[in-house]
Amino acid sequence: MGAYLLTLSRFRASTTLTGERVLADGQKLMHTAQATLDVQRPNKLRARMWSARSERELFYDAKTVTLYAPAQKYYSSVAFSEPLSVLIDELEERYGVQVPMADLFTWGTPAAPVDKIDSAMNAGQDLVEGTLCDHYAFRQGTVDWQIWIATGAQPLPRKIVITNLGDEARPQSVSVIDWDLKPSFKESTFRFDPPRGAIRIKIVPVKPR
Repeated sequence: MGAYLLTLSRFRASTTLTGERVLADGQKLMHTAQATLDVQRPNKLRARMWSARSERELFYDAKTVTLYAPAQKYYSSVAFSEPLSVLIDELEERYGVQVPMADLFTWGTPAAPVDKIDSAMNAGQDLVEGTLCDHYAFRQGTVDWQIWIATGAQPLPRKIVITNLGDEARPQSVSVIDWDLKPSFKESTFRFDPPRGAIRIKIVPVKPR
Protein backbone atom coordinates (compact mmCIF):
# COMPACT_ATOMS: atom_id res chain seq x y z
CA MET A 1 0.00 0.00 0.00
CA GLY A 2 2.70 2.47 0.99
CA ALA A 3 4.71 1.76 -2.15
CA TYR A 4 1.62 2.27 -4.30
CA LEU A 5 0.72 5.58 -2.64
CA LEU A 6 4.20 6.90 -3.45
CA THR A 7 3.52 6.32 -7.18
CA LEU A 8 0.49 8.64 -7.20
CA SER A 9 1.51 12.02 -8.61
CA ARG A 10 -2.01 13.52 -8.60
CA PHE A 11 -5.05 12.53 -6.57
CA ARG A 12 -8.04 13.72 -4.62
CA ALA A 13 -8.84 11.99 -1.33
CA SER A 14 -12.01 12.73 0.64
CA THR A 15 -12.80 11.44 4.10
CA THR A 16 -15.63 11.42 6.59
CA LEU A 17 -14.36 11.14 10.16
CA THR A 18 -16.54 10.01 13.07
CA GLY A 19 -14.95 10.44 16.48
CA GLU A 20 -15.86 10.03 20.14
CA ARG A 21 -15.42 12.59 22.92
CA VAL A 22 -15.52 11.27 26.49
CA LEU A 23 -17.14 13.40 29.18
CA ALA A 24 -15.93 13.55 32.78
CA ASP A 25 -18.59 11.02 33.84
CA GLY A 26 -17.55 8.57 31.11
CA GLN A 27 -20.42 9.27 28.71
CA LYS A 28 -19.35 9.30 25.05
CA LEU A 29 -20.46 11.87 22.49
CA MET A 30 -20.00 11.27 18.78
CA HIS A 31 -19.02 14.02 16.34
CA THR A 32 -18.45 14.10 12.58
CA ALA A 33 -16.06 16.06 10.38
CA GLN A 34 -15.11 15.95 6.72
CA ALA A 35 -11.99 16.75 4.73
CA THR A 36 -10.80 16.81 1.13
CA LEU A 37 -7.22 16.81 -0.16
CA ASP A 38 -6.20 17.87 -3.67
CA VAL A 39 -2.60 16.74 -4.19
CA GLN A 40 -0.08 17.28 -6.97
CA ARG A 41 3.32 15.96 -6.03
CA PRO A 42 5.94 16.98 -5.18
CA ASN A 43 4.83 20.31 -3.74
CA LYS A 44 1.24 21.37 -4.34
CA LEU A 45 -1.66 20.85 -1.97
CA ARG A 46 -5.11 22.15 -1.19
CA ALA A 47 -6.97 20.90 1.86
CA ARG A 48 -10.45 21.73 3.12
CA MET A 49 -11.63 20.66 6.58
CA TRP A 50 -15.13 21.31 7.87
CA SER A 51 -17.70 20.35 10.47
CA ALA A 52 -20.78 21.94 12.00
CA ARG A 53 -18.50 23.95 14.30
CA SER A 54 -15.67 25.14 12.09
CA GLU A 55 -14.15 25.31 8.62
CA ARG A 56 -10.63 25.98 7.41
CA GLU A 57 -8.68 25.70 4.18
CA LEU A 58 -5.00 25.22 3.42
CA PHE A 59 -3.31 26.21 0.16
CA TYR A 60 0.23 25.37 -0.96
CA ASP A 61 1.45 26.36 -4.45
CA ALA A 62 5.14 25.38 -4.05
CA LYS A 63 6.01 28.94 -3.01
CA THR A 64 3.62 29.93 -0.25
CA VAL A 65 1.47 28.07 2.26
CA THR A 66 -1.72 29.78 3.43
CA LEU A 67 -4.19 28.86 6.16
CA TYR A 68 -7.64 30.43 5.74
CA ALA A 69 -10.70 30.55 8.01
CA PRO A 70 -13.68 31.37 5.72
CA ALA A 71 -16.16 32.23 8.48
CA GLN A 72 -13.89 34.89 9.99
CA LYS A 73 -12.14 35.73 6.68
CA TYR A 74 -8.76 35.57 8.42
CA TYR A 75 -5.72 34.15 6.64
CA SER A 76 -2.02 33.68 7.31
CA SER A 77 0.66 33.08 4.69
CA VAL A 78 4.23 31.83 5.06
CA ALA A 79 6.90 31.40 2.37
CA PHE A 80 7.73 27.74 1.83
CA SER A 81 9.16 25.62 -1.00
CA GLU A 82 9.81 22.13 0.39
CA PRO A 83 8.11 18.84 -0.65
CA LEU A 84 4.76 17.92 0.86
CA SER A 85 6.19 15.48 3.39
CA VAL A 86 8.38 18.25 4.85
CA LEU A 87 5.51 20.74 4.76
CA ILE A 88 3.22 18.50 6.80
CA ASP A 89 5.85 17.93 9.50
CA GLU A 90 6.77 21.62 9.65
CA LEU A 91 3.16 22.77 9.96
CA GLU A 92 2.55 20.52 12.94
CA GLU A 93 5.87 21.05 14.70
CA ARG A 94 6.17 24.80 14.13
CA TYR A 95 2.55 25.96 14.16
CA GLY A 96 0.50 23.12 15.63
CA VAL A 97 -1.47 22.76 12.37
CA GLN A 98 -2.44 19.21 11.46
CA VAL A 99 -3.14 18.27 7.86
CA PRO A 100 -5.95 15.70 7.53
CA MET A 101 -4.97 12.23 6.32
CA ALA A 102 -1.29 13.10 6.90
CA ASP A 103 -0.40 9.39 6.99
CA LEU A 104 -0.98 9.23 3.23
CA PHE A 105 2.34 11.08 2.83
CA THR A 106 4.38 8.94 5.25
CA TRP A 107 3.28 5.35 4.57
CA GLY A 108 5.97 3.58 2.59
CA THR A 109 8.70 5.98 3.76
CA PRO A 110 11.18 5.85 6.68
CA ALA A 111 8.85 8.22 8.54
CA ALA A 112 6.50 5.27 9.14
CA PRO A 113 8.80 2.51 10.47
CA VAL A 114 7.18 -0.89 11.01
CA ASP A 115 9.48 -1.75 13.93
CA LYS A 116 7.30 0.45 16.18
CA ILE A 117 4.37 -1.94 15.73
CA ASP A 118 3.92 -4.29 18.71
CA SER A 119 1.68 -6.83 16.98
CA ALA A 120 -0.21 -7.30 13.72
CA MET A 121 -2.77 -9.67 12.29
CA ASN A 122 -4.64 -10.30 9.09
CA ALA A 123 -8.34 -10.09 10.02
CA GLY A 124 -9.64 -11.41 6.70
CA GLN A 125 -11.61 -9.52 4.08
CA ASP A 126 -14.50 -7.10 4.26
CA LEU A 127 -16.44 -4.66 2.07
CA VAL A 128 -16.03 -0.91 2.41
CA GLU A 129 -18.64 0.98 0.37
CA GLY A 130 -18.79 -1.96 -2.04
CA THR A 131 -15.01 -2.33 -2.41
CA LEU A 132 -13.46 -5.64 -1.36
CA CYS A 133 -10.66 -4.93 1.13
CA ASP A 134 -8.04 -6.79 3.14
CA HIS A 135 -8.53 -6.01 6.83
CA TYR A 136 -5.52 -5.68 9.15
CA ALA A 137 -5.36 -4.98 12.90
CA PHE A 138 -2.34 -3.58 14.75
CA ARG A 139 -1.30 -2.79 18.33
CA GLN A 140 1.17 0.05 18.72
CA GLY A 141 1.97 1.75 22.01
CA THR A 142 -1.15 3.39 23.44
CA VAL A 143 -3.30 2.79 20.36
CA ASP A 144 -4.93 -0.10 18.56
CA TRP A 145 -5.56 0.61 14.90
CA GLN A 146 -7.20 -1.15 12.01
CA ILE A 147 -6.98 -0.54 8.29
CA TRP A 148 -8.95 -1.80 5.30
CA ILE A 149 -6.93 -1.84 2.05
CA ALA A 150 -8.52 -2.37 -1.36
CA THR A 151 -7.57 -5.64 -3.02
CA GLY A 152 -6.23 -5.79 -6.56
CA ALA A 153 -3.93 -3.51 -8.55
CA GLN A 154 -4.81 -0.34 -6.60
CA PRO A 155 -4.20 -1.10 -2.89
CA LEU A 156 -5.67 2.11 -1.52
CA PRO A 157 -6.55 2.58 2.17
CA ARG A 158 -10.35 2.81 2.37
CA LYS A 159 -11.08 2.76 6.09
CA ILE A 160 -9.10 3.40 9.28
CA VAL A 161 -10.20 2.84 12.89
CA ILE A 162 -8.08 4.09 15.81
CA THR A 163 -8.74 3.16 19.45
CA ASN A 164 -7.10 5.23 22.19
CA LEU A 165 -5.88 2.84 24.89
CA GLY A 166 -4.52 5.71 26.96
CA ASP A 167 -8.09 6.57 27.98
CA GLU A 168 -9.85 3.87 30.00
CA ALA A 169 -13.04 4.66 28.07
CA ARG A 170 -11.20 3.66 24.86
CA PRO A 171 -12.70 6.25 22.48
CA GLN A 172 -12.51 5.48 18.77
CA SER A 173 -12.23 7.43 15.55
CA VAL A 174 -13.41 6.00 12.23
CA SER A 175 -12.32 7.42 8.85
CA VAL A 176 -13.71 6.29 5.50
CA ILE A 177 -11.68 7.48 2.50
CA ASP A 178 -12.90 7.94 -1.09
CA TRP A 179 -10.46 8.38 -3.98
CA ASP A 180 -10.23 10.11 -7.35
CA LEU A 181 -7.00 9.13 -9.13
CA LYS A 182 -7.68 11.21 -12.25
CA PRO A 183 -8.64 14.64 -10.91
CA SER A 184 -8.62 17.76 -13.05
CA PHE A 185 -6.60 20.51 -11.37
CA LYS A 186 -5.79 24.03 -12.53
CA GLU A 187 -2.87 26.09 -11.24
CA SER A 188 -5.40 28.27 -9.44
CA THR A 189 -6.53 25.23 -7.42
CA PHE A 190 -3.46 25.55 -5.19
CA ARG A 191 -3.08 29.33 -5.18
CA PHE A 192 -4.78 31.43 -2.52
CA ASP A 193 -6.36 34.64 -3.82
CA PRO A 194 -7.74 36.58 -0.83
CA PRO A 195 -11.48 37.18 -1.24
CA ARG A 196 -12.88 40.65 -0.78
CA GLY A 197 -12.82 41.64 2.88
CA ALA A 198 -10.26 39.01 3.89
CA ILE A 199 -7.86 40.10 6.64
CA ARG A 200 -4.27 38.92 6.85
CA ILE A 201 -3.03 38.03 10.33
CA LYS A 202 0.28 36.76 11.63
CA ILE A 203 0.56 33.07 12.41
CA VAL A 204 2.39 32.57 15.71
CA PRO A 205 4.69 29.54 16.18
CA VAL A 206 3.86 27.25 19.09
CA LYS A 207 6.05 27.57 22.14
CA PRO A 208 8.58 24.76 22.51
CA ARG A 209 7.79 22.37 25.35
